[in-house]
Amino acid sequence: MTEFGAEIEQHIGPLRRYARALLRDRTDADDLVQDALARALSRSDRFQPGTNLRAWLFTILHNLHANHVRRKVTAPTVTPVGDAALHVATPAGQDDHMELRDMARGLALLPPEQRQVLLLVALEGLRYEEVATVLGIPVGTVMSRLSRAREALRQHLAGEAPRLRRVK
Repeated sequence: MTEFGAEIEQHIGPLRRYARALLRDRTDADDLVQDALARALSRSDRFQPGTNLRAWLFTILHNLHANHVRRKVTAPTVTPVGDAALHVATPAGQDDHMELRDMARGLALLPPEQRQVLLLVALEGLRYEEVATVLGIPVGTVMSRLSRAREALRQHLAGEAPRLRRVK
């Protein structure tokens, strides 16, 4: 394995964690990470040594996800009625699982732009500047989206109706 490949290998765990939180499907998340890693390795000549490899990898993953979402909108998938029963989730009986479920529902209610920022900051521990680089937005926008996402989640978990605003 090349030195570059070894450096990329250190970031596979965080990439998988972010992809799973973003897609909420293990198989799709693993496919997305694999595509991102393949793209990073095939375009390693475009990486500028001395810059943030983690942010570069997350940017690739984010862009691949955005491309997939755009394709999905133009050509939606159809699920046969017989298969629909296989995708129905059963809520857990334990309190911890219920809280986790409520958090997941709260995350699902967030606009995608706010959810992405919240996951990159809270789950992956990226700094605001890194998130801004990954998403290609100003740092102030990152802070604004994060603040709105946290407030909406707080309201949801408190049983209030969150006042969600779409991000432009």
